[in-house]
Amino acid sequence: MEEAKKLQTIQPIVFRQLQNSFEHGRLAHAYLFEGDQGTGKAELALWFAKHQFCLNLQEEMPCETCNNCLRITSKDHPDVVEIEPDGQSIKVDQIRALQSELTKSGFESAKKVVIIHQAEKMNTNSANSLLKFLEEPPANFMIILETQSLGKILPTIRSRCQIIHFQALSTERLQSRLEAEQIPEKTAKLLANLTNSYTKAVEISKDEWFNEARDVVIQWFNYLEKNDPQAFIYVQKKMVRTFKDKAQQQLAFEMLAYFVKEKRDQVMRQNQIGVEKYNYLLEDVLFASQKLEANVSFQNIAEQITLHIVYA
Repeated sequence: MEEAKKLQTIQPIVFRQLQNSFEHGRLAHAYLFEGDQGTGKAELALWFAKHQFCLNLQEEMPCETCNNCLRITSKDHPDVVEIEPDGQSIKVDQIRALQSELTKSGFESAKKVVIIHQAEKMNTNSANSLLKFLEEPPANFMIILETQSLGKILPTIRSRCQIIHFQALSTERLQSRLEAEQIPEKTAKLLANLTNSYTKAVEISKDEWFNEARDVVIQWFNYLEKNDPQAFIYVQKKMVRTFKDKAQQQLAFEMLAYFVKEKRDQVMRQNQIGVEKYNYLLEDVLFASQKLEANVSFQNIAEQITLHIVYA
């Protein structure tokens, strides 16, 4: 039941939609889960599969503790088949092997559930092969296609699936989900403001470079906030050496913008004087990203910000 609570927090509309289908026995034979990376598609697909095989449903929800639920979690249930891209694509041989498998009865029940991850990576042959199968699906068969790009799925496949749209995670929901994974609150809040992808946020949090880079930006902000001339030297000695390529440099300005907004909002809540300074700095930082895209050097931009704030 804890898994259900987590999924309900991540995708409340989708969760309610699927739960209503369970409660009223209105299940399609084919679903298409569409949404950005990290929005819970894969987790809800497995939860859906558990609902089909759970030995102890509780209020139409998988118990998460029976033998079948545990085996699906560990990807060890013979009647739940998952397909991932083989290299850069899902090949026709993978779909043909699936078709052969599904013509057989379930190993432990009459049911079978298939989950195809990154379905947009099916090539033309594999997509057409799957289409033929969807036109005449076997009994007690359910397929869930999961995709980040609905437009790359054949219209004829889309028309044979019930499409479920997964909304991008709100900042608050993403932060809560990251904290549930034992990521510290401050880091989780920063990550949730840098990306709306759970998968990307977790990936960034495990990057040693990111943790160092965050501390570097915080120190630079501290110098700027105090009008400390060391901010200028810090750009040359630390910022330039830490943020080497354009993606990293954009991230530096995004992190700085986040810290500036946080401090500005704190000052406003406390009715303190000096909000204008943070507004000026924020304006400079937001403009910095545009300059970087126009191929102005990172060092020049950072030095201009420093000169404007420290020596204004």
